[in-house]
Amino acid sequence: MHGGDVPSCWRVGETSAAQEIAEEIDVTTGRTALVAGAGGIIGHALCHELKAQGWEVTAVARRPLPGFPSIPVDLTDAAATAEALRQAMKTTHVFYAALSPDPDLSIEAERNGRMLANLLDGLEQASAPLQRVVIYQGFKIYGIHLGAKVPTPARESDPPHMPPNIYLAQEAQLRRRAERSSWDYVALRPDVVVGDTYGNPMNIALVVGVFAAISGALGIPLRFPGTDKAFGQLVQFTDSGLLARASLWAATSERASGEAFNVTNGDVFRWERMWGDVARHLGLETAAPVPLTLTRHMADKGPLWAELARTHGLVEPDLNKLVGWGFGDFIFHTETDVISDVNKIYRYGFTERMDSTESLLAALDSLKRQRILPL
Repeated sequence: MHGGDVPSCWRVGETSAAQEIAEEIDVTTGRTALVAGAGGIIGHALCHELKAQGWEVTAVARRPLPGFPSIPVDLTDAAATAEALRQAMKTTHVFYAALSPDPDLSIEAERNGRMLANLLDGLEQASAPLQRVVIYQGFKIYGIHLGAKVPTPARESDPPHMPPNIYLAQEAQLRRRAERSSWDYVALRPDVVVGDTYGNPMNIALVVGVFAAISGALGIPLRFPGTDKAFGQLVQFTDSGLLARASLWAATSERASGEAFNVTNGDVFRWERMWGDVARHLGLETAAPVPLTLTRHMADKGPLWAELARTHGLVEPDLNKLVGWGFGDFIFHTETDVISDVNKIYRYGFTERMDSTESLLAALDSLKRQRILPL
């Protein structure tokens, strides 16, 4: 679909409600964003970038997002979602970063596919003049979570693996609907997103920052809590700010229609170098890696964190609400290279790159300024 196409719901014989909505939309940009999963590491950065670029933004999350009109709704509830989205009838672009993880991959795929369907159904019932959906996938689409040694650099054209897979389920949902609709979609595939917000368990900056703060409080070196092999693999990050800017590009580029794109910072690193950079930045000593299962090994650190929170005036004293140790276990025990081929998105027109060390250190500094991590 091109920006000037007329959605099917606006054709002769329908009520004038959708036409009235069109007249209310900013005639200069025609862009009204609905960000699902706005409270997460992707959605938070995206909302702020969209607002800075002059978009009208509405946040969809379980809890309101400060500074933005918000629709707090449980997307697994179809009726509640349809009712809530009546106030999103001006939506032209959806950025879908909502996630409801589950250890059972079949349940996870079905539930997340249904959540996306409920949102799209709600917008259709509201006669929203939708033009494009931008959805977020990840390196798991290549099967790394199943223990696969993914050929690297991973390419968007690589064949899919046996389902269930949350991303395959969601994209199948989008593909079927886009074929009979006036809107289209773009899939972005970041990996290990680095950001400066909390409330999302998959924030590597928080895992590293909290582990470092506890190490410092105990007076011990900052030791990599993964295996020696993982310490030496080539891996990658996607900065949340870079991803937000890539999202705007994906939402507005005609060439991007119907395509999937890997999007990372464009560099690679080894933890054996990154870990030392982090330690120096935080004023900590390092020593050889000691492989830990963080979900077990950090389970008794809640009282220590609560004391750190009282001493430093931190915003979240509950360690269990702050950090997802299971995500750290996955990252720090990945014993294969994790590299995405980003040539496709460069060819199509998004060429921004970022230094991954600077991205992580900047996120740690921001988390300190916000009193999420101790100074």
